[in-house]
Amino acid sequence: MTTPAQPERTGLRIGFVPGVTLTKWRRIWEERFRKVRLEVTEVLEADQRRALGSGQVDMCFVRLPVDTAGLHTIALYEEQPVVWMAKEFLLAALDEVTAEDMAEFRIVEDYCPESIDLAVYSAAALRVPLSVARTQSRKDMVHRPVVDAEPTTIALAWRVDNDNEWIDEFIGVVRGRTANSSRTAKEREKSGKPAKPQARKPSSGSRPAGQKGRRPRRR
Repeated sequence: MTTPAQPERTGLRIGFVPGVTLTKWRRIWEERFRKVRLEVTEVLEADQRRALGSGQVDMCFVRLPVDTAGLHTIALYEEQPVVWMAKEFLLAALDEVTAEDMAEFRIVEDYCPESIDLAVYSAAALRVPLSVARTQSRKDMVHRPVVDAEPTTIALAWRVDNDNEWIDEFIGVVRGRTANSSRTAKEREKSGKPAKPQARKPSSGSRPAGQKGRRPRRR
């Protein structure tokens, strides 16, 4: 019995944990790879490793620490920890917060809908990355920096055994690779658009085009 051919991969599935903003990278991808679908989905931080392991996503913006066995990871940036709370919560009166300030209060680090409800009703405060408090901002809540806490790190992760050819292209976008790079030129060839010719530097000892040589002086 003949095994059916596997369908050609035509896109890339990207996951991201709450707080990560992909607007810039999605825009660049759409400009450079219009024929390649980029599917983006939010995953809970508790599910970030499972999403990669199960193949739900090809790559994921994860919040460290994460089990890196069988994964490639690239650390991207750090996040400032904050306390996110109702405006009426006592800690909201401070400009910044320390671990000592939080010691007498109920502080929750899981920012699921249930814990956010606790914070709204001043039953607790949430310790979250600043990016989470900003992207999920609410008019009835405020955040204050935790000045003596270690920052968290956002990394881009993918499975070692994932052979999706578009992974390298997405890494290039995230790392700021230019549109004239050799990898991106490959996609332009596939789409029928020729790569821009690279300017050639004059070789050692040669004159730039259009420049006349000087006559040797007589002695």
